[in-house]
Amino acid sequence: MQASNKKKNSLDLPTFLISGGALILFVIAALVNADFVANMVDTLFGWSATYFGIIYQIVILGTFFIALILAFSKYGKIRLGNIDKPEMSTFKWISIIMCTLLAGGGVFWAAAEPLSHFLEVPPHFSGIENASPEAVVPALAMSFVDWGFLSWAILGTLGTIVLMYSHYHKGMPLKPRSLLYPIFGEKVIYKSAFGTIVDSFAIISVAAGTIGPIGFLGLQAGYGLSAITNIPDTLAVHITIIILLVVAAAISAVSGLHRGIQLLSSFNVILAVALIIGVLILGPGYFIFNHYLEAFGLYVNELIPFSTYRGDEGWLNLWTVFFFAWFIGYGPMMAVFSARISRGRTIRELIVAVAIIAPVVSTIWFAVIGGTGIFQELELPGSISTALNESGQPAAMMAITEQLPLGTIFSFLFLLATIIFVLTTTDSMSLTISMAISGNGHPPRWLRAFFAMVMGLVAIVLVSVGENSVNSLQSFIVVTAVPVVFLLLTTFWTAPKACKDLYENHKKETLS
Repeated sequence: MQASNKKKNSLDLPTFLISGGALILFVIAALVNADFVANMVDTLFGWSATYFGIIYQIVILGTFFIALILAFSKYGKIRLGNIDKPEMSTFKWISIIMCTLLAGGGVFWAAAEPLSHFLEVPPHFSGIENASPEAVVPALAMSFVDWGFLSWAILGTLGTIVLMYSHYHKGMPLKPRSLLYPIFGEKVIYKSAFGTIVDSFAIISVAAGTIGPIGFLGLQAGYGLSAITNIPDTLAVHITIIILLVVAAAISAVSGLHRGIQLLSSFNVILAVALIIGVLILGPGYFIFNHYLEAFGLYVNELIPFSTYRGDEGWLNLWTVFFFAWFIGYGPMMAVFSARISRGRTIRELIVAVAIIAPVVSTIWFAVIGGTGIFQELELPGSISTALNESGQPAAMMAITEQLPLGTIFSFLFLLATIIFVLTTTDSMSLTISMAISGNGHPPRWLRAFFAMVMGLVAIVLVSVGENSVNSLQSFIVVTAVPVVFLLLTTFWTAPKACKDLYENHKKETLS
């Protein structure tokens, strides 16, 4: 059936014009009146966080538990993708997953978030003094909430199962609209205005999610270069870094999944592991191990209460709701990407890798980087917080690495890891957006390069708004997640339905 649809998997011009046009229109509007665009984004952010924050929390929690049930049920052994063995090795597969999804948090938030929660204890922990030894475990545990099991599950479990079922087993195009195939059948797939709208929103949302890390990188790398080389930390430097990044991402995306993306991902995983080992040996290894174990236990024990907390909406909008919205915005397109790289994997392998292994690795990464910063702040108050308060979140990483033995080398290597993390996400998402528009795993090269460049342009616009650059990037991400959350909500029903159908077919084939 898949072969018969090849002609239908050509360039989807309406989706290309709507998604690409919307992003370009955003850039033009910002050039005409930047203040208007900034105010509009902030207003929409407040509205979406207030009225949809609780929906984000419900969808992300439900996805994780449904995925676990499917993984360890009789459906877990079903092999997805219509082939007998995986297309790529497990190490390369998990490397691509980790680097693509960890990007924005890999270094930027791993340094800034635990330290921010340490300096200002989250409202869940009343009675604990800010910046005290008792604040260490809550600070780490709350960063695990935002980057842990639930956030990873929304990126590559239920949606990936539905898309692999629709594409590889039923011959539907590799597009977000195929998430609705188990409900509507082929009528939503071909010549459907509704399908075009679904694809367009999914593309704009993942572009926003990728634009955030690109912008964060520009800010962090600019500060890092200034700290290492004394180059002034200016807007011009931020813009130059972003331009270089998107050019490199476009080249990598054009080279394809099995060249640029795979090589960069494998290299960066090795680099990240080396950095973790280096910090543990030369830094506060015992402090990190000790507090990680306790923080992880607290996180697992309080997973549901932490994830459903609604007590302080102002705090929630800045942290948990923002991160949940970010990952939800990635959801449909990450399902496309995960479906492309996970062919031949079983349902259990997919869910264990994405929803268990990847988040555990993320919590270790956050504990090593954030825990080191907290240790330094405890030992010498102001050593990290001064840089954070004066220069903002981009300064956190450099302030931490500069105080380690061989600080200059660590600073350079962490900066390199940040660049490659974001580069990997940008090229992967350029490829994925292009797959969604073309409907197959080998989209035109010019299309991949186009979306890398457009995302870079929007990042430049948002970084250029001034002192509130980070807030503007965060707001843009949360707003675009609103329409996407309803698409992901359908997977609560369609993923089990797809598993049941695959299981029944496998039984019939076995009996015959």
